[in-house]
Amino acid sequence: MNKIRIELLDVVALTVDLPEYNLYRDQVGTVVELLPGGAAFEVEFSDRNGCTYESVGLRPEQIMVLHFEPASPDSVRSMVTA
Repeated sequence: MNKIRIELLDVVALTVDLPEYNLYRDQVGTVVELLPGGAAFEVEFSDRNGCTYESVGLRPEQIMVLHFEPASPDSVRSMVTA
């Protein structure tokens, strides 16, 4: 089975609260930058008008990729809690 890979422009949701950035679990953002080896990701959070209100570096365990189509049966779903 393959672990789901986070890629550039993936739509993701927070799995943790980040009150220091006024961001909370389940808020949705877009991956805009990848660090080598998948160590961290820059995620941009925007309002309904497309205006960015926060951009923050996050570790893989702080986000989950959202799927708009059925996931492959070979992929492994994982949820990490803090």
